[in-house]
Amino acid sequence: MTGNDPLTTERLIPEPGTSETRTAGPKDVVRRYFAALASGDQDAVRDSWAEDGSCWYAGDLPISGTWQGRDQVIDGFLGTAFAHLDPDREIGVRVTNLFGEGEQVFVEWDSWATGLTGRAYDQKNSGVFTVRDGRIAEMREYSDTQHWRWALIGD
Repeated sequence: MTGNDPLTTERLIPEPGTSETRTAGPKDVVRRYFAALASGDQDAVRDSWAEDGSCWYAGDLPISGTWQGRDQVIDGFLGTAFAHLDPDREIGVRVTNLFGEGEQVFVEWDSWATGLTGRAYDQKNSGVFTVRDGRIAEMREYSDTQHWRWALIGD
């Protein structure tokens, strides 16, 4: 593989239920990340991100801004978001559209939960992911920040 070869964005991942591995392209990496989010597999969520990965979220919410580095993305961005959800109620995520070219992947997904406010959180989201060396290097997420604030903060 050469440095400009789009295959450099791939890595080997385990094939479920076997000792086999297969090459994972950028779309596979992002699908695996969302499957891990949906199932609550925190190890796979963490493993999906590059050590120097970054996440950007719009607005002036507790999760807004740029989170730099895997620990900040997982413990800061995701940790802060999940801290606003009622852990005793259903928390869900479902990919509704995913396509990509090279190292870029665009995803639309639905997410739902109940906030600690008691209000229903039912959101349509989209994000642009950049995958390098088989891990998420960057994510820019777009959603209705007013709904997030209403449902999860109570303003």
